[in-house]
Amino acid sequence: MKSKYAVRNLALCTKDCLCLYVCPTGASDTEDSIIDVGKCIGCGACAMSCPSKAISMVPINYPPQQKKEDKLVNLQLKLGENKALEEAITNTKIKNVKTDEEYRLFKALNMSLRLTNEDLMRESSYMLPQSNKTHELLELLLTKKLPKDILEVVKELLEILPNNDKGY
Repeated sequence: MKSKYAVRNLALCTKDCLCLYVCPTGASDTEDSIIDVGKCIGCGACAMSCPSKAISMVPINYPPQQKKEDKLVNLQLKLGENKALEEAITNTKIKNVKTDEEYRLFKALNMSLRLTNEDLMRESSYMLPQSNKTHELLELLLTKKLPKDILEVVKELLEILPNNDKGY
């Protein structure tokens, strides 16, 4: 049984695509550039061959979350909520752009906001998907006025992500 699987950081990926040639299962050859976890056997060949170091091997089961100061976590969470709101606004603006330049600008802004928010959530201890903090955040998001498609994703994540801190 595998203990790790490969993930790609799209912000680091330079599209050298050596991973496509070394992956024995084709897990890295996907249309959306997300490595297919179901096909990944955890061998690490893709991560070792990636010249941009965009691929990492992550554990299937994470340890319990380390404790962080509540004051710091709350400040980071508030900033993260603001970034998520800004991203939702740019998503709305993208639908109304008139030129290709505007579209590319809003897409770049949207990606920047997403990456900034991911960094904030990681620093706030919310990025370990199997931690209780992640489950608390997802449950909190269900109480917010968010677009329907985002709420559906949040519900799905709560169903599929185990909670290592609670022992299940």
